[in-house]
Formats: sequence, C-alpha cells, structure tokens
Amino acid sequence: MRILAGLILIVGLAGCVAPTPPQAPAAQPAAGAEARLSAQRAARQFVDVVETVEPVAERECRARLPRANCDFLIVVDDRPGQPPNAFQTVDKTGRPVLAFTLALIADARNADEMAFVMSHEAAHHIAGHLPRQQQNAAAGAVIFAGLAVLTGADASGVRSAQDLGAAVGARSYSKEFELEADALGTVIARTAGYDPVRGAAFFTRIPDPGNRFLGTHPPNAARIETVRRVNSRL
Repeated sequence: MRILAGLILIVGLAGCVAPTPPQAPAAQPAAGAEARLSAQRAARQFVDVVETVEPVAERECRARLPRANCDFLIVVDDRPGQPPNAFQTVDKTGRPVLAFTLALIADARNADEMAFVMSHEAAHHIAGHLPRQQQNAAAGAVIFAGLAVLTGADASGVRSAQDLGAAVGARSYSKEFELEADALGTVIARTAGYDPVRGAAFFTRIPDPGNRFLGTHPPNAARIETVRRVNSRL
C-alpha cells in the first residue's frame, strides 16, 4: 500500500460516495454538528485512517478474492477546484486505486467518516463493481445498437444508440452497487475499529439524489439504513 499525491493515470471508474455538484452551495452545519477540522488535523486524520483501514480492506479482499489484486494504492487528487469526491478505479496494471480529493479529506468531520468513505470505496473493488459495470455498459450498447438497426437507423444513428445504450447499461445497477458497497464498507470500517453509523453521517451533508430513474446513487436515507442494519448484526 502506498499513498500518492496527484492523480495517476487510471483506467475505468467505479463508485462515488459523495456526488456533490461543483455549483451546489455548501451545506450549513446543523446545531451541535462537529466543526470542520483544520488542514493539518485533516491531513493527519487521513494518514491515520489509511494506515488503519487499508490493511483491513486488503485482508477482506484476499479472503473473498484469493486470486485478485488486493494491493490498494491510495491516491490524493490535489488538482485545484475539485469538489468533495472519492472513487475506486484500477491502474493500467490492474492494481486497485482508491482516490480522494483534497476537498473530501477536508470535509470529513471525524475519523469515522473518513474511515467509512475509504471502506466504501475499497468495497467497490472487492465486490467487483467496475467489471460488472463495464459488462452492463457493453450489453446496453449491443441491445440499443441492435434496436437501431432494426428500425432502419444509419451508421451515425447506430453509433448514437450504442453510446446511449452503454450509458443506460452502466447506470442500470449503480444504485444496488452503492448499497452493496455501503454494506461491505460497514463491515470493513467496523473491523478496523471505527463506528460506521457515525461515519455514515457524512451522507447528511451531501445533496440527496432521491430515487430518480436511472440515477447513479440511492437516496441518502436508504444508505444510512443499510449501514445501521448491517452494523447491528456485527
């Protein structure tokens, strides 16, 4: 496991625990809410969480996927102006990458929140969400292109149908993937010694996507309920 500053070359993308639009106004903390950490404390907290969570995530990965690459690479996206975000991907060698923007690191109010976000992203890799998403996209592209051919579309129309089908296919199970990652992330965070229910409070400060058709994320309430349900069984 290593931590790198700067975004490395990556292939594919899966998971985004904090879908915060760049133009969205910052949420005001509720009464009694924890204050934002100083830059120094946030950086120290991030390093501490990495050192604690990554070995647990790696062990969980190796236990479930003995043949998989479980050597997580932790990356900090330090490009200016990036909104709070975290995602899982793989590099060109197939090594799993967990990436976090500086804004997300600064926005985590406590170690439990940072640990849950990190565990959630690791869970995307362990659950195989990226290849499953790619398979869904490929299937959607084939189906939509076939329908376009049957309706007499020209080459340009078929290509447009393929693009649309890939987008629809990739989104088809994204909500389920997020809830699966929340559930497994709860296990990882709890095993690492953190409180996943407290960590899931992170969701109360990001825009609620509701339950939109083909939306990429489930309602925040559903995510928090998943964390509470899984945590109660541990």
